Amino acid sequence: MFGTMMHKELTISSLIGHAERFHGATEVVSVETTGDVARSTWGQVAENARRLASALDGLGVDPDARIGTIAWNNRRHLEIYFGVAGGGRVTHTINPRLFPEQVAYIVNHAEDQVLMFDATFLPLVVAVQHHLDSVKHFVLMGPRDDAAATKIDGLLFYDELIATGDTAYQWPDLEETRPAALCYTSGTTGNPKGVQYSHRSTVLHSIAGNQPDGLAISATDTVMPVVPMFHVNAWGVPYIAAQAGAKLVLPGPRLDGESLAKLIDAEEVTLSLGVPTIWMALLDGLAKTGATARSMTRTVVGGAALPPSMIPAFRDTYGVELIHAWGMTETSPLGTLNQLLQKHQGLTDADKADIRLGQGRPPWGVDLRIVDEAGKPLAHDGETQGDLQIRGHWIVESYFGKGDTALTEDGWFDTGDVATIDGDGYMVIRDRSKDIIKSGGEWISTVELENIAIAHPEVANAAAIAARHEKWDERPVLVVIKAPGCTPSEDDIRAYYEGKIAKWQMPDRVIFVEELPIGATGKVLKNKLREQFGDILVKGA
Repeated sequence: MFGTMMHKELTISSLIGHAERFHGATEVVSVETTGDVARSTWGQVAENARRLASALDGLGVDPDARIGTIAWNNRRHLEIYFGVAGGGRVTHTINPRLFPEQVAYIVNHAEDQVLMFDATFLPLVVAVQHHLDSVKHFVLMGPRDDAAATKIDGLLFYDELIATGDTAYQWPDLEETRPAALCYTSGTTGNPKGVQYSHRSTVLHSIAGNQPDGLAISATDTVMPVVPMFHVNAWGVPYIAAQAGAKLVLPGPRLDGESLAKLIDAEEVTLSLGVPTIWMALLDGLAKTGATARSMTRTVVGGAALPPSMIPAFRDTYGVELIHAWGMTETSPLGTLNQLLQKHQGLTDADKADIRLGQGRPPWGVDLRIVDEAGKPLAHDGETQGDLQIRGHWIVESYFGKGDTALTEDGWFDTGDVATIDGDGYMVIRDRSKDIIKSGGEWISTVELENIAIAHPEVANAAAIAARHEKWDERPVLVVIKAPGCTPSEDDIRAYYEGKIAKWQMPDRVIFVEELPIGATGKVLKNKLREQFGDILVKGA
């Protein structure tokens, strides 16, 4: 006799179905584009998601069509996540911070049949509408707006559209390998590239990413993803929150520190997630508003290196633990998350904080290695640096619309990062391979230089770049934004490095600017800084 187990396809509709059945009354709080706070529940989100899937059928949208979104983190966007994928189509989230030409390129490359957008982005859509070859339906995410209707012929309205849907709609049986979501890279070099996630990869990412040593979201949590839903699916948090039945707080367009501080206290947020610039602004917002963030115990920081000074600032003043994570569009995004091991429990807070500065270790489902320029694997000793590569269940194999593999000959994805890995699997990003400074044959980490600079009390933000040098090939130059009301000199900043790094690693120049160029995902565009300051050390430049 053969013994067998049930087989169920791993689908996104199973996540929202679970949330509806067992957590239907749990709140979903949404800050709208108007600034109003709208309250819904997982049960209502699930019903509207089914209505949307039914309504798209009624419009005659192809069963496997891509549906583009240009939207903030809000309730309607959440319903689209589940309604589109659950009905067998693909949710294509578009970053509104890209140039209009890039937005048009992405929509056309994806061949989106429907484009749904928040009112904030009506001017952008109006500007590019006649360059979008595949879009058959434009949908404003809200109630009817007669003024908007005059700007786009045949404009549909989300609230009216889902009202035509059937509440009795049943999710179709889908194969788990079917595509569910599509996200494009930021396109800082060349055109953006599409990464298409399957139902299977998304569900496995949700399961593995929410283990106790992962995000550890439970039904008792109130979770606020500040990382945008248009950026790597908000790090998978909408799917994980549905799976866990957590209360979800979607902050909408107002991501300044004061607005977030007030929202955290008002909704008793326990866990938040975002990039370092968000948490730098939150520290300022907490100080200005007098908010205490008393409910929040953890925040997950990714997207860029975490400045070391932020850990004690949150821990000692607000009792919030900062957890470093790393990933990218091609990794769904979770590659590592920095949780401690049992052997670390007896360490001091300062020693634990030192470990937490790294990006952490991989969860089950992914594996990491570092290699040299010839592709030879290097030692995981915490000291040897190499090119970081990754493989696993939710890692890209090939880019959307491209037949060629994105992997090495032996099946790994090269991340473009330079890193170290220790014997326990803890990985530290030393730099992006395109950013790291090679001076006289020795490597200098821009990440380390920036972390030191940002810890200076008179520095608001900083970026380190490689500048050309006649003798050493490259030397570090630091570009700094002064903190409000402060007037540090170049010598003051350079002196701050003494005793913290070797003298030959210190920046040759410190340049003060009013602002740093920021890209579509909130990262500093160092290529722009290199264009501006890359020859500053060359004689006659």
